[in-house]
Amino acid sequence: MKFFIDTANLEQIKEAQALGVLDGVTTNPSLMAKEGISGKNNVLKHYVDICTIVDGDVSAEVIATDYEGMIKEGEELSELHEQIVVKLPMTKEGVKACKYFSDRGIKTNVTLVFSAGQALLAAKAGATYVSPFIGRLDDVSTDGLALIEEIREIYDNYGYQTEILAASVRHTMHIVNCAKIGADVMTGPLSAILGLLKHPLTDIGLAQFLADHAKANQ
Repeated sequence: MKFFIDTANLEQIKEAQALGVLDGVTTNPSLMAKEGISGKNNVLKHYVDICTIVDGDVSAEVIATDYEGMIKEGEELSELHEQIVVKLPMTKEGVKACKYFSDRGIKTNVTLVFSAGQALLAAKAGATYVSPFIGRLDDVSTDGLALIEEIREIYDNYGYQTEILAASVRHTMHIVNCAKIGADVMTGPLSAILGLLKHPLTDIGLAQFLADHAKANQ
């Protein structure tokens, strides 16, 4: 499973990259605003800055909600860097734009997916990634992981190459469970990724090794 980090914070991206397990980045206007990035030129520059840190795909989201606007913004984003993936909303206009870009070899990430039917449409339009928001489904008492399972079954039935990008990942067990049920990618905060490192028996074992080493070298 690929690991993406969901942030616009360059220091967190650098830390994840240094860990040696990072495959890409997803971000959005809200995350940009959280880092104080405003103004079109600053946002575009920030996307390029992210691309210089990571080796993999970087999802950059369009703001427009109409087809023509999505095409204009998406083409501008795709020209920024070869790693850019155009992030589009799961709407009628977004699906049309997805088909436009996929026909031209431009990678896409269809986001805000909350049903298997939506994921099926995205795959048929040629999306590179589809992003079901499992954490937001959990927030409204719906099983986000069950949606991942449904999409996996449908894609496997018909051989769709669209990758399932589990988004809105909130914690470490989301990552583990997504890996168990076949998500191709997860994107979440650095804290969730680092949480995979932790286990009390590891800490206890390391402390014991160090204590024994100290005794042996007295």
